Amino acid sequence: MRTLAKALAVLLLLAGCSSPGHRDGGPITLRFQSLAWQQESVAAGKELVREWNAGHPDVKVEYVQGSWDSVHDQLLTSFEGGEAPDVIHDASDDLADFAYGGYLADLTGLLPARLRSDIPPGSWRTATFGRGVYGVPFLQEPRVLIANADLLRRAKVRVPTAGHPWSWAEFREVARRLTGPGRYGVAWPLKEPVSATLNLSLSAGGRLFHRGADGKVAVRFTEGDAVVPRTVHDQVAVDHSAPASTLGSGGSDTLPGFFAGRYAMVPLGFSYRQQIVQQAPEGFRWEVLPAPAGSEGLTQGVSPQTLSVSEDCPHKKEAVAFIDYLLRPENTVRLALGDWMLPTGTQALKDPALHTAANGWATGAALASRLRPAPAQSVRGYPEWKDKVATPAYQQYYSGAIGLAELRGRLERDGNLVLARYQR
Repeated sequence: MRTLAKALAVLLLLAGCSSPGHRDGGPITLRFQSLAWQQESVAAGKELVREWNAGHPDVKVEYVQGSWDSVHDQLLTSFEGGEAPDVIHDASDDLADFAYGGYLADLTGLLPARLRSDIPPGSWRTATFGRGVYGVPFLQEPRVLIANADLLRRAKVRVPTAGHPWSWAEFREVARRLTGPGRYGVAWPLKEPVSATLNLSLSAGGRLFHRGADGKVAVRFTEGDAVVPRTVHDQVAVDHSAPASTLGSGGSDTLPGFFAGRYAMVPLGFSYRQQIVQQAPEGFRWEVLPAPAGSEGLTQGVSPQTLSVSEDCPHKKEAVAFIDYLLRPENTVRLALGDWMLPTGTQALKDPALHTAANGWATGAALASRLRPAPAQSVRGYPEWKDKVATPAYQQYYSGAIGLAELRGRLERDGNLVLARYQR
């Protein structure tokens, strides 16, 4: 019996040492969960996976489709259940809790020199938590103004450029001039108001999150943080140059009204241009304008899309090699064009296809050097703070239900209570 027990123990030990990424002695298999959703970007991602598999018979990659709408909860469940994908597509502002929770691999010693040097330090900061790097930032999206070109010319307003943008005050005045019977100067789709407000507030010097000498973060709502919220609030409640009805809408929801001439401008993420190209009626003329500038110029925050590796992945080296392949400059350009976004990599960003005047590519590329990590990038507890405190507070302020003082109080008082639980 003792001999049998020893034999069983050896078999169990050998079984535990065998790699779950191998199948019956065959190639390593990596599961890559992609959140791409636009038809072109899904096609580009799947094609790159096919090309990798054709050239790497010993390391096969399975493409798994995920969803931006549920990715945080889905990943948390898969991490807890030991079923997380090996290569994880996400956004940098969703990584902090996963990184600090030990669910993501620290890539510091695994990243090839080419990839490390090609992506600027500012972009790497979006995926750096403590002393570790927990994702590779690869695509980013500035916020821009999509404008009805004919209405702009008819109103004889100055058309801004990246070299000479509107100030927030000028933007407010232009929206008033573009407002007329049956038409608003601007429509703000703020169903998800927090990231839009915080990222645009960097242009006015707003930071909101302040890290002390002890490393702990506190919320402080300063005058710079008030510029963008006050502009939106006043356009809705004072100038009546923006409708209250779109405040609970997503970006796509505003496009029919934009095409019908009910809204002269809509602030949107850069990637919405693809939907406009697909859906705009024949003869509709539109153009991409830079977002307004404040005391910090055109600076705005971004949360780049990232590629991470699960801490439980038994083949981290191979997973990083696959990420490096996906993010070769020529491949990154394919992903950027498919997603209608900008690459973080400096070599990919030089591609002429990203600098054409058509569909506003040149305007977006001109903003790339002014993109900074979103204010909440490294804040533990940000998802809960956003959902429970910031989203309802901003929504109520924009609708006129509360004033600026109450907004400040909720963000600071209630917000700091939430963050404190994550920083004990």
